[in-house]
Amino acid sequence: MQSEPEQQHNTEHVEEAHTRSNIKKQLLVTGLIGLFLLIGTVGVIMYAKGYRFLVQKGEPQVTKTGILNVSSDPTGAQIYIDGHLTAVSNNSVSLTPGKYNVKVTKDGYTDWQKDFEIKKEEVAEADVRLFPKAPTLQSISTLGIESVVVDPSGTKLAFNISSQSATAKNGIYVVDMTSRSFPVLAGQSSSTQIAADSSGPLFSQAQISWSPDGKQILAKIPANGDVASYYLLQSDRLNDSPQDVTPTLQVLQDDWTQQRKEKDLALQKILKPKVRAFAAKNFTILGWAPDESRILYQASSSGQMPVFLAPRRIGNNGLYERRDLEENAIYSYNIQEDINTRVAEPMDKLCDPALPDCKLPFTWFPDSGHLVEVHDKKIDIIEDDGANITTLYAGPFVDHYVFPWPDGSKIVILTNLGNTAVPPTLYTIGLK
Repeated sequence: MQSEPEQQHNTEHVEEAHTRSNIKKQLLVTGLIGLFLLIGTVGVIMYAKGYRFLVQKGEPQVTKTGILNVSSDPTGAQIYIDGHLTAVSNNSVSLTPGKYNVKVTKDGYTDWQKDFEIKKEEVAEADVRLFPKAPTLQSISTLGIESVVVDPSGTKLAFNISSQSATAKNGIYVVDMTSRSFPVLAGQSSSTQIAADSSGPLFSQAQISWSPDGKQILAKIPANGDVASYYLLQSDRLNDSPQDVTPTLQVLQDDWTQQRKEKDLALQKILKPKVRAFAAKNFTILGWAPDESRILYQASSSGQMPVFLAPRRIGNNGLYERRDLEENAIYSYNIQEDINTRVAEPMDKLCDPALPDCKLPFTWFPDSGHLVEVHDKKIDIIEDDGANITTLYAGPFVDHYVFPWPDGSKIVILTNLGNTAVPPTLYTIGLK
């Protein structure tokens, strides 16, 4: 039998061995956790850079891929890569480097399709806007309208109303398209009458023009003789005593011209000096995108546009870029990304410049990535790189009276729906 001291010694030895064993286990567990964290971190980094574990020709390989991030409005659209259903938006797809055809479809909407070049360790973005195949048509006015003019901000419409059955309502109206009150019924409480024929001049027959800041309207009243009368109206209220500015018209027009020049100069300062210098020699600017990120322009001469941003931004889809300029052709220039794309053929190929109705057919859509094109008695929408031309409306409407709603949810047109017995009124084409 062991003595008490020997038993105590043995017990202490067992406890010490047990403690050492626990420490080893703890160190092993800690080490394994650290190893798993390290592997996981490396894996996340490699995944973010586009590395994927794939089986090719029966052998496992770690391959560098790129990522195509597809988002759509509306969401839940099907994504086809080279004709194969691959995912549903909004989603990301890992692809080996190369060129792919991407198609996005959703029931009730027109298909969207574009080619992409996927590069290793880069993320390409496909921001897709789908438009309904059968958009809704809704009247937003109840009285006959003579003409419509949109303000410089694209948020307000001014128009003339002339109706024999509602003479008290004849005059000039303004509708704020950012107002929450919808539908807007012209001639009713949700629109603002700013001038009435009852005040004297026939404002229902006036030619309307907006001030550069959209706060005032100049109404030109035709006269029986050679001299017309001009009235300055505030655009937010009824002008009970319209201001006759005929004697000082030139001063007013000069002031507005100066305001427009100052605004143009401020916009041009957005451009980098080298881009500004090149644009001054080679661009005829037709319009700035609503968010001022792009320029719609006509090439004033043929030539080659240099690259102003080096290195180029990662993830840009360069398949649609065109830096070769053809005189009179229409282009879109992305200022931040230094990407130039061709939108349309030269104007003399689109229509006969000698004809009075040969006008620029493009208007920026509120998202700054699309253009509305009015041509051949139809309304199309096109991406600013010339891709995905979609016909929104092919029914009757009065040419050039086409205005996008500020939030991009609809388009306003002037039409009598083909009934020549009634005057045209305002309708919206729903795009959601």
